[in-house]
Amino acid sequence: MATAATATRHPEFAVERSKRSLGYNLPQKMGRRLWLPMFLMALMAFPVGVVLGIIRGDEISSGGSADTIETLRHASAGFMAIGFAAVFAAVSFAIARILGAFRKGGGDVQEAAGTEVQTLKMPLTAKLFLAVMAMAMMALLAEAVLHFVFAADVTSSASSLDLSEDRAVVLEGIRRIGIASYLFAITLGLASIITVLRFQARRIRELPARIRTEETAG
Repeated sequence: MATAATATRHPEFAVERSKRSLGYNLPQKMGRRLWLPMFLMALMAFPVGVVLGIIRGDEISSGGSADTIETLRHASAGFMAIGFAAVFAAVSFAIARILGAFRKGGGDVQEAAGTEVQTLKMPLTAKLFLAVMAMAMMALLAEAVLHFVFAADVTSSASSLDLSEDRAVVLEGIRRIGIASYLFAITLGLASIITVLRFQARRIRELPARIRTEETAG
């Protein structure tokens, strides 16, 4: 059964007031479920990319065909892009999981104390964290898909090899943008954790006085 809550604004924090703990919100539920699958995906994608890179190196040293070398280049980079997308997603989902633990734990403590439950509304840094994380993930996944598409399009002609080289350079730029965006999103997530900790500390200091006030009023 849903818990009724009303929104209000503290001089420093925007909060929702309710009689019971509000538990996890949707992004936090996703973080709890997805951080481990994303981490496992990274553990699978990175080794595949490394192995393909080793095979490409052997092809280069043994004088293999140029189209095979270029195909392996795109395939290896594609798996590495999946690995980067997955590992950064795992970190981001872990941050969401931490934020959920604070949200639910703080609400449970207030509910157990018999006081009004105040839950911090999602701060701006957390909203930006979700938006930037989504854009970063889309950039890296788009890079991975394009690498595989271009790997299938390589032929032995000189024009095809030159085009493949140009494509690889462009996709490398997209990868760097995606990684930089992910790091920025993680920074915003950590800033959100700091905001939550400040709110929790203030709320914990308020609880004894509120309990005494409510007992006196009762």
